[in-house]
Amino acid sequence: MSIYEHFRPEERALIDHFLDLIDQVSQRYIPRLTDFMDPRQQTILRSLIGKNDAVHLSIFGGYEHAERARALLLPPYFEPDSDPFDLAYLDVRYPAKFGSVTHPELLGALLGSGISRNKIGDLLIGEEAAQFICVKELEPYFMLHLTSVGKLSVSCRPILPKNLLHTADGWTYSEGTVSSLRLDTLLSEIYHLPRVKASEAIARGLAKVNWEIVEKRNFDIREGDVISLRGHGRSKIISCGGLTKKNKIRLQYGRLN
Repeated sequence: MSIYEHFRPEERALIDHFLDLIDQVSQRYIPRLTDFMDPRQQTILRSLIGKNDAVHLSIFGGYEHAERARALLLPPYFEPDSDPFDLAYLDVRYPAKFGSVTHPELLGALLGSGISRNKIGDLLIGEEAAQFICVKELEPYFMLHLTSVGKLSVSCRPILPKNLLHTADGWTYSEGTVSSLRLDTLLSEIYHLPRVKASEAIARGLAKVNWEIVEKRNFDIREGDVISLRGHGRSKIISCGGLTKKNKIRLQYGRLN
């Protein structure tokens, strides 16, 4: 059985990239540090490494519950640097009396400067406060060039990790039944929407599976997938299997509070 059969076809390029990194570490003893990955990418990398004793894997995004994180792949007996993940922590300062910074606005400003998303970690938004994590080499760039977010003038300054705004994610778990594992069917079940509304949202590009926009209402959802619908939050599929007497699929899922 090919290793690719365990993953979706669109993930093949990513798998090839990870396999190359693993080969560099295990065969040529070269340490490798990835860019920021979303949780789905982290899961794929962990799966590919498995119990490979020739590769030591560490994943970190700046704090314990970080969603986006970098992976450090090391050969056995290799001693990492004191700060092996090369992260920068930046506080976005702005005049709160004139408005506030939102997550979409901050992300838009960061990406609008021409920086790739995989160079940026979590964005942390609090009351009258905004912060973000990025690769260390971009710290001076953002301190110099990030001067506006939305309509607000801003400035950046480095902070210590202990001063980050963050809380542990909270999930609420539920069970249900569905007639199929199509995306529109699961959105309807999880977010209590008429199926036609779920289909319309998918067609408008409002639904994501594993952090990628999906516009096919019949997209097949699998156990472990993370689904989000704009305006309704994020959910994850814990398990899907077993049939009821009416031939419906038993579903366990979590919703992010």
